[in-house]
Formats: sequence, structure tokens, C-alpha cells
Amino acid sequence: MTPWLVALPVVLVVTVGSFLLLRTRRTGGLRILVAIDVAVLVAAAVLVATTLTSGPAAAEVTATGVVAADQASAGIGGTALIAAAIAVAGSSLGAAFAVAYTGSAALAAMSERPEIFGRAMVVVGLAEGIAIYGLVIAVILIGRA
Repeated sequence: MTPWLVALPVVLVVTVGSFLLLRTRRTGGLRILVAIDVAVLVAAAVLVATTLTSGPAAAEVTATGVVAADQASAGIGGTALIAAAIAVAGSSLGAAFAVAYTGSAALAAMSERPEIFGRAMVVVGLAEGIAIYGLVIAVILIGRA
């Protein structure tokens, strides 16, 4: 819990700094932020590659000579959790784009013909179902972790 409490002020400072940078320098500030984003992306990719290619950590043996079971399977569970996060994030982004386009089209169609409200909302609801599919996949992945 403590790392999150430390990270919150850092996120707040970075957000305010980004806003001020974009407000003072529009084009130059955007280039600086894109460069920082690329650097963070490369660092994250290196971290993931290092984590996935490294060997298992040495297990800590207790005084009775028993190795904790949760330490033995920490690598596989971590990969499943990352996959679950990617599934939720990807499906949520896909649902957001789908709802944005279908919702605007539905509103435009309803402004001309109000009687198609029910059909238009069904289409928007189907687009929202994409996010639910991602959540189902995430639950399955977490269950196997």
C-alpha cells in the first residue's frame, strides 16, 4: 500500500507539470512529452524483457527447511496478471471507441427519426459488451494464475 501512497503525489506533480508545459509551449511541449513517453515505453519494454528472460529467484528456506509455495509460482502468476491487465485495457479501449462512434451515429439518427431509439440503444449496448468480454477473459486468466 505504501508505494501507491508515494506514487500519488508523483503522478499529481507529473500531471500538473505536463499541463503547464503544454500551456506554455504548445508544439515544443508536445514533442517533449512524446519523447518522455517513448523513453518510458522503452524502459518498460526492457524491464518486461528482463523479467521474462531471467531465471527463477532463489527460494527462501525457512528454519524448518520448507519453501513457501507462493514464492515458487510467482513468475507464472505475474505473467497471467499482466495478461489480464492487457485484456481489460485493450477491451476497454475498443469498447470506448465503439461506443463513441455508434453513440454519435445513434444520436444523429434519433434526431431525424425518434422512433428508432430502441434499436439505436441496442447497437450501443452491443458495443459496450466488448469491455465485458475483456473482463471475462481477465477473470479466467486470474483464475489460472
